[in-house]
Amino acid sequence: MSCPFAKTASADGVCPMKFDQNRDRQQAGSEDKDKVNHQSDDSGIVAPKCPFGYDSHTFKLGPLSCMLCKALLYESSKCAPCNHKFCKACISHFKDCPLCGADIEKIEPDTDLQVLVDRFINGHARIKRTQVDADTREVKDEQKKVIYGDVSMERGAFLVQQAMMAFHAKNIESAKSRLSLCAEDIREQLKTSGNTTELCSQLGAVLGMLGDCCRAMGSSGSAVTYYEESAEFLSKIPKRDLELVHTLSVSLNKIGDLSYYDGNLQSARSYYTRALDVRRDAVKEHKDASSQTMCIRKGAVTKLKHLRLEVVDLAVSLAKVADVDRSLGNEHVAIQGFQEAIEHLESLKLSSSEAGLEQRRHSVLEFLHSQLAEKQEPVSASTV
Repeated sequence: MSCPFAKTASADGVCPMKFDQNRDRQQAGSEDKDKVNHQSDDSGIVAPKCPFGYDSHTFKLGPLSCMLCKALLYESSKCAPCNHKFCKACISHFKDCPLCGADIEKIEPDTDLQVLVDRFINGHARIKRTQVDADTREVKDEQKKVIYGDVSMERGAFLVQQAMMAFHAKNIESAKSRLSLCAEDIREQLKTSGNTTELCSQLGAVLGMLGDCCRAMGSSGSAVTYYEESAEFLSKIPKRDLELVHTLSVSLNKIGDLSYYDGNLQSARSYYTRALDVRRDAVKEHKDASSQTMCIRKGAVTKLKHLRLEVVDLAVSLAKVADVDRSLGNEHVAIQGFQEAIEHLESLKLSSSEAGLEQRRHSVLEFLHSQLAEKQEPVSASTV
């Protein structure tokens, strides 16, 4: 899943989660930050700076981070007798301390440290923008005021980054907690700003991630609820952005997968078909964009890659619908679906720089041909 905050990252569109590149350009390219710096010199207003070294550009490991999952500590716990501290979920898998190698006699909660971590999150990342007139030079009570830039973006990107690190380390509760805070923030903004494209895309992506957390925790019902709400918000956005189309169709397919595994084939087909329609419309709308007119525009290569990915995704959606049709006894319709998917993939021409996508295309093609050759024992397309 792509970063839900990439669209509002900075003046030049650079995503703050890409912390290993373009940092200087991010800092230098923002007129708002130049304005803040100017105010800092003339009016006693200073730009924000995290005392622990965390920021929206680097997300570097800090003193409140778990050394195992690399994210902020969640349910902070200390090993006895060495007193090294980790997330509860992370250290529970060890018998020896991963830092010093000492035998772990017991693991105790470190309430004081967790309170500090929670205060850090609620302070560093939750402080609202100070409402100060840019032309005002007077500072009340002779105290410097702090003006934050796009706090909503920086906080959201920060929380999502922490959640992604925790999720990949299988610390699902930590990831869910951070994403829930992020979703809460965006909902608050929706109340005042309305259903803007940026906010709907951000909330849709975050809700999809929350669905992934619930699914990993074995809570299918909660996962479906999050996926459905994710699809609801993403459906409000014009389908011009292929990344958003991909996110929407993935949410719909995940609901279909859960219905499929529960044996509700009609429901699965309904969601798979909705995802298929979204991808059909996107490919149809953007097909002409791969012409020479598009190729002379800035960013054409990236757009073409997204379009090719969408074609592969379209074939996957066709396979999912066909698989359900076969299970429902509609063999003729299923075969047509598998054949149409093959036609799309065989007509797709990829460059040598797209080895990863070519590998996926080849994998899906193998699956489709196997479905046509082995009609008696079909393999579930929900695994594609």
